[in-house]
Amino acid sequence: MVSIITGDIVRSKKFKNPEIWLTPLKDALTKTGIDKKYWEVFRGDSFQIEIEDNQRAFHIATYIKACVKTVKGLDVRMAIGVGNKAFEGKIITESNGEAFQFSGDTLEELKKEKTNLKIKSRYLFLNEELNLYFKLALITMDNWSVNSAETVKIALENHSVLQTEMAQVLGVSQDAVSKRLKRAHFSEIMELDGMFRKKINLLEEKQLEEK
Repeated sequence: MVSIITGDIVRSKKFKNPEIWLTPLKDALTKTGIDKKYWEVFRGDSFQIEIEDNQRAFHIATYIKACVKTVKGLDVRMAIGVGNKAFEGKIITESNGEAFQFSGDTLEELKKEKTNLKIKSRYLFLNEELNLYFKLALITMDNWSVNSAETVKIALENHSVLQTEMAQVLGVSQDAVSKRLKRAHFSEIMELDGMFRKKINLLEEKQLEEK
């Protein structure tokens, strides 16, 4: 079982220079630590990444969003598909299987629904619960300012770093870092990440039982 995130940049056509979104997007994908073979940017503003450690999928989606939103006016739409991989191609866009189909189909749903994050697996109970959590989280995440996104990005890159150290990186006071994280509801987003990991762990156990 793998997780596939298929996504595209929202409002990319408003920018004439594609490097404006390609630079933060490629930087985000690179810093996930996942081998380049398992991610690709295509059609200019679309991308796909395969995540073997399924429990990291929401964390990676959150990181990608934070990186993209460090550019004013940009956002990203992402569909997480969780399921089996039937075939592995030389590049990720040549691979296929249940997870790829779920991710691709869900991205099309997102465009119609005009929302920015959704998950699909073969288990309806899991989809309904996590997608409700995502809708609530997006109330905050879709409205991250550039400052909030930059601070969340640094926080996700440096899990054990103190706020005083983050303040030095960002060139602001520790109090400013604290306020930015609070406005971004970073603590609550990390609680959701913990919940996501637990739910996916249960899903993985269920799949093993079914084999």
